[in-house]
Amino acid sequence: MVYIDDQTDQLDLTEGLRLVSSQRREQALRIRHEQGRRLCVAAYLLLKRALREQEGITENPVFEYGPHGKPYIAGHPELHFSLSHCRQAAACVLSRRPVGIDVEGTGRYRESVARYAMSEAELARIHQAARPEVEFTRLWTMKESLLKLTGQGINDGMKSVLEGVPPEAFTTVERLDRNYIYTVCEL
Repeated sequence: MVYIDDQTDQLDLTEGLRLVSSQRREQALRIRHEQGRRLCVAAYLLLKRALREQEGITENPVFEYGPHGKPYIAGHPELHFSLSHCRQAAACVLSRRPVGIDVEGTGRYRESVARYAMSEAELARIHQAARPEVEFTRLWTMKESLLKLTGQGINDGMKSVLEGVPPEAFTTVERLDRNYIYTVCEL
C-alpha cells in the first residue's frame, strides 16, 4: 500500500523528531535545510504508519543496509519498503514483495538530464508529449522506482534500465494538481 504526505510543510518538526528512532533523528539532523529535515521525518512517519496499519508493528523501525546501501527493517526480512521525497511530497510503500517508489516534482525537466537518462525512444516520447516535463517525470519515476527496488541506485545504465521489465510492474499516479508524480515498482 502507498502512503503519501503532500502537506509536509505542516509537520511539527520538533514533535516529529521526538516520534522517530534515534537513528532517523540523527540522519534528519544532519540535513542542513529545515525542509529536508521535515521530508526525512515525514517519510519515516509514513513507514511507521504503514507498519502499524498493515502489520500491527508499533515500535520504531531500525534500518540495516544491504551491500548497495538499500535499507531494510532489522528483524523483519519478510517486509520490503521504499521511501522517497521531493519538495512537494513524501512517499512510502510497504509490501511483502520487493518494491520501490519514487516521487518527483513535475517542474524539474532538463534536456541534459533527459539525454543522460533516457533512451532514444524515450526521448522521442518526451519530445512528442504535450507536456514534456510530465512525460520525463513519469519515465524518471519508473526508472528510479525500479532502481530502488533492486538497490542499485542511479547509475550509468539509466538509458536501458526499463528494458525487459513488464509494464504491469509499474503503477504511476500523476498528481498534477499538486505538481508531483509517483511510481511504484513491484516485482
